[in-house]
Amino acid sequence: MAQSFARGFTIKNMLLAGILLMLAGDFMFALNDAMGKWLVASFSVGQVVLIRSIGAFIVLGPMIANQGTGRLFSLDRPMLQVLRVVATTLDTGFFYAAVVYLPLADVMSFYMAGPIYVAALSHLLLGEKVGWRRWLAILVGFCGVLIILKPSSAAFSMSSGFALVGSIAFGFAIILGRRLRGTSDTTLVTWQTIGTLVVGGVLTIGAWRTPSALDFGAMLLLGVVSCAAHLMITRALKLAPASTLAPLHYSLLLWAIVFGLAFFGDVPSLRILVGSAIVVLAGIFIFHRQKVVETVVPPENVPKGVN
Repeated sequence: MAQSFARGFTIKNMLLAGILLMLAGDFMFALNDAMGKWLVASFSVGQVVLIRSIGAFIVLGPMIANQGTGRLFSLDRPMLQVLRVVATTLDTGFFYAAVVYLPLADVMSFYMAGPIYVAALSHLLLGEKVGWRRWLAILVGFCGVLIILKPSSAAFSMSSGFALVGSIAFGFAIILGRRLRGTSDTTLVTWQTIGTLVVGGVLTIGAWRTPSALDFGAMLLLGVVSCAAHLMITRALKLAPASTLAPLHYSLLLWAIVFGLAFFGDVPSLRILVGSAIVVLAGIFIFHRQKVVETVVPPENVPKGVN
């Protein structure tokens, strides 16, 4: 009886810790997005991504030393690891390219469709069964994306295209992260940071502008904030079920509206709000149906010793 109570108490504590980490990670991501938008107004996307990636190693350095560099090169499913690095690099690069010209809330509206892409891609790439109700929700969610995108010759912009491609890459990264759940947080985040470091360095060629000490420090801090957010969310997904945590990710849109209004004076249009509402409701329904149909929830299957 005592053991059962203690086990239930531990599970509840882990669930609460996962929820709090997810909320904190999403706030840090929103802060990262606002800082990034401010910086790409004065510096090239490549330069911001390069210095941001260097800053991330302020957090990752001690973690790599604690884990041991050997584990960075002992990778499970190396091809999937490479694909995940490509997906996360595209996600980061296209996000910053989009916020150069678009309000934060507009860009985040595209990224809120990430769970909808995941549901569709899970059927195609993971062989997971998706019933007709979820397929209907996926189609409704895509209608919301089209409302946000407004794909007419007069309204469609390159920045909107960047946001759309980046959000699709984000969906692929989630799928690949699910397949690589047994890889340590440190290894996953280190390789995706190396990917953005390399791409940022290439894009900076011919586009370098010497930053002031304040700007350089802000770009390094951007790396610290984004790395902390990645680590928080990665850990949260190992402490609590994804179906419980995923709806909390929509708090990013709220923070994007708040930060966009407070720092940039961006007021989301009615079209963006309507499209975002459709996307969020479709995503929540998808998570609800996933929880309903999974009468037996499998364990997270994280091998012992994975940190």
